[in-house]
Amino acid sequence: MYHPTTRVLTVLELLQSHHRLTGPELASRLEVNARTARRYITMLQDMGIPIEAERGRYGAYMLRAGFKLPPMMFSEDEALAVVLGLLAARRLGLTVAAPAAEGALAKIERVLPENLRERLQAVQSSLVLDLARSESAPSSDVVVTMSQAAQAGRRVWMRYRPDRGELTERGFDPYGIVFRQGRWYAVGHCHLRETLRMFRLDRVLELRVEETPFARPAGFDAAAYVVHALATMPNTWEVEVLLHATLEEARRRISPIFGTLEELPEGVLLRAHGDHLGWMARELVATGLRLTVRQPAALREELRALAQRVLEMSRGAAAPW
Repeated sequence: MYHPTTRVLTVLELLQSHHRLTGPELASRLEVNARTARRYITMLQDMGIPIEAERGRYGAYMLRAGFKLPPMMFSEDEALAVVLGLLAARRLGLTVAAPAAEGALAKIERVLPENLRERLQAVQSSLVLDLARSESAPSSDVVVTMSQAAQAGRRVWMRYRPDRGELTERGFDPYGIVFRQGRWYAVGHCHLRETLRMFRLDRVLELRVEETPFARPAGFDAAAYVVHALATMPNTWEVEVLLHATLEEARRRISPIFGTLEELPEGVLLRAHGDHLGWMARELVATGLRLTVRQPAALREELRALAQRVLEMSRGAAAPW
């Protein structure tokens, strides 16, 4: 109960619950001398807590007006959950996530008991989170503002830079925010096109929340929409492959983002889009499923060429990929 860290947090709690406390009052409540109480005040000030001191015979300590911070009394599991969340935030690609996470981790470490701090430092030094990162990270302000608008059910106005074409301005009702494969997406109703659309947040140049309310469709699944939209996005090649397998087996072998699956009497029809038929050929072979290419004919040629290269590799005369 009287661990120094506990006393420091108790000082913070006392200052939050009382307008002002003198040094002797703090010392009495903590069962320490006045010099030790002053040292605890200094420790809190070093952590960035705005404690003001009135000097003189009737001087006292008080928190700066308007400042509130609950003491961080974490159990071991709670502290681990917070640290893992901060470590993951550093990998998500937001513009300020890394420095903010470092600052938060440093503040948490300062107030944790030594044994728990050492265990969490061991996690930080040894844990590697292999999360996909995007080369073009969105502004943290855009992510937060769009999320707030989605939660409040408020329309936004935004200036958007598409992959191809000119800058556009549009009203948008954000239904949800999705992080997928290193990129951040907003899904909702676009009032410029009057349809459901998906937008990359790193391409949002300007954003503001408006007063116009909207109602999100009941049961709408933003993540499922993003997966389907990425799988069906128009591209250079349209691919149709008949998989000689059950729908359940096809779903186990093929990622939802690769394409869409449709159950037919003769098997499962895979529809996909892509720029590189060579990559698609390798992905299809990796499924291990029997298949028939319906279109394009160029994909059949890629599969034959792939088979020939594998045969040459088996003979020790590997051709370059």
